[in-house]
Amino acid sequence: MKDLSPQSPEARRKRLAAVKARFGSQVVERIKPGTRPFEVAKRVAIGVYSDGFIHAGNIAYLSLLSMFPFFILAAAMAQLFGSSDGAQQAVFNVLRSLPPDIAAVIRDPIREVLTARQGPLLWFGAIVGLWTASGFIETIRDILRRAYGVKYTKPFWEYRLLSALFMLGLVLLLMIALASTVLLSSIEAFIVAKVPGLADVAGTITLVRLVPGAALYLTIYLTFVVLTPSRYRKIHCRKWPGALLVTSWWVGTATLLPKVIALAGGYSLTYGSLAGVMIALLFFFIIGLGVVMGAELNAGLAESGATALEGEQYAGPHAASLDVEEPEPGEKVTAKPSQVEEVPATEREAVDAAEKGKIA
Repeated sequence: MKDLSPQSPEARRKRLAAVKARFGSQVVERIKPGTRPFEVAKRVAIGVYSDGFIHAGNIAYLSLLSMFPFFILAAAMAQLFGSSDGAQQAVFNVLRSLPPDIAAVIRDPIREVLTARQGPLLWFGAIVGLWTASGFIETIRDILRRAYGVKYTKPFWEYRLLSALFMLGLVLLLMIALASTVLLSSIEAFIVAKVPGLADVAGTITLVRLVPGAALYLTIYLTFVVLTPSRYRKIHCRKWPGALLVTSWWVGTATLLPKVIALAGGYSLTYGSLAGVMIALLFFFIIGLGVVMGAELNAGLAESGATALEGEQYAGPHAASLDVEEPEPGEKVTAKPSQVEEVPATEREAVDAAEKGKIA
């Protein structure tokens, strides 16, 4: 992992801790910018510029790579619960959240794969799919850790096992969303049958259409909650703004991308028969940018204050007044006072540096 971003919560925590150790809590309160809109926007912009395009490309690749294994895993889970057509319904529900051109490209190949895999072959594909799809979760974990500036603290296999378990949870959430859709469809049909005058209203505003969006938001929110580093998995470190941003970004992209491509004349003249695949990659690349933006937004809003981790050393007359927290299990804490190298020498210089955006 590269050096911490100067705008990550961890980097801001270390700078504030160094300032508090040297000048006291009153100076920290004067220079701490908090969550002012301009400061948060700057943090998000720097984070997206630094890591956004790399991770967006990785997400675009892994989305196509993991999609088929994910549905194979869903088919195995549906068979386990005794629903033979559960995977087909899962495909339909997921494709509803994609632009029509992309859904048309991948719908038939996915159905062919699900039809061909039966019995032991299905379960073998589910095991392979679980490993492949968990790599997608690991990418999002890396995005969040880089956004918060927290390094990895556990062995690779432990993270991968947790990602596999989390992927199973996402499949179960998808099944619950499908069951909710069926239930709400039945309720809607019952209401329309009893009150025929509501048929036109139900055709325009229906609970069933809200389920995919709500499931998408809940999935992203749970992903952020579970994969965010434990130090920032606190109640006051909000996760819903990033989840709402990603959900809105997803829905907006799915709505506007086909229109933009149509205005540009389409991709068929450039990519020929591969136009559908290229549009899918473009869609998931834009979604990847949205995921990075959501992670950086949550990280930009996170404030841990002038807190030191046990094992960190800060020089100054007020070092003993620092609040100390336990590091994550397995986290390596730097013992030498390297965090104070760029701290201004005087209180006035600290305030001036904060006004110029060099501190906090």
